[in-house]
Amino acid sequence: MTVRYFLALFLLIAAPSLAQTPAVSSPSTEDLGFAYRIPAGWDAIDAQSTLPEVKKRQMETAKTDDEKKEIACVQIPISARHGAPPSFLAAMALPFDCFGQIMTEKDLPGFAEGSSEGPRAIFDFGDPVYGTYSMGSHKMWIERAKGNPKGHPEMPYTLEIACSLLKKSAVCWMTVASDDQALKEFEGTAVTLDGDFFTELVPATAFDKKPTS
Repeated sequence: MTVRYFLALFLLIAAPSLAQTPAVSSPSTEDLGFAYRIPAGWDAIDAQSTLPEVKKRQMETAKTDDEKKEIACVQIPISARHGAPPSFLAAMALPFDCFGQIMTEKDLPGFAEGSSEGPRAIFDFGDPVYGTYSMGSHKMWIERAKGNPKGHPEMPYTLEIACSLLKKSAVCWMTVASDDQALKEFEGTAVTLDGDFFTELVPATAFDKKPTS
């Protein structure tokens, strides 16, 4: 399983009913090692009612026991929508105590990057751009791609996903933003990682090229 595929499938299943989904309170993420509040003006949506169907579809194509365990353990504690056409955001976490092993920094790109099959089932995206940055002791991996829903070239969207390894879990935050303001709100929301507070999830320098030594 890849994070992008899982979250894209979540959006594929959830999107048709999100407009009718009542707002819900964002569940606590303290046990996972982070805090991220939904931006003001965004409506929380109930990912838990969608998650079982997503996991069922993923289990049907899982090829290894580790993949099945990852699917069984993954959580989407935060999900929200905003505007029309709608923008979406979600946070996905893999708790290490459930998964049975702790990921290391070398595992981060594989956990986060994976293939592009999931998003491309819903959107036509151009070439993605990748970057890395640090938030205190945490290394962040990030990807951004421009595109549009299939069959709707008049509707520009931006996919952005940022991932990190915490003490208790691996976590990815993702948005599919319909405009620059939604993307800015996703990036500019404060986040706490293992007790360390940061004023924004994604700094303006996240995609700056790092100097080579």
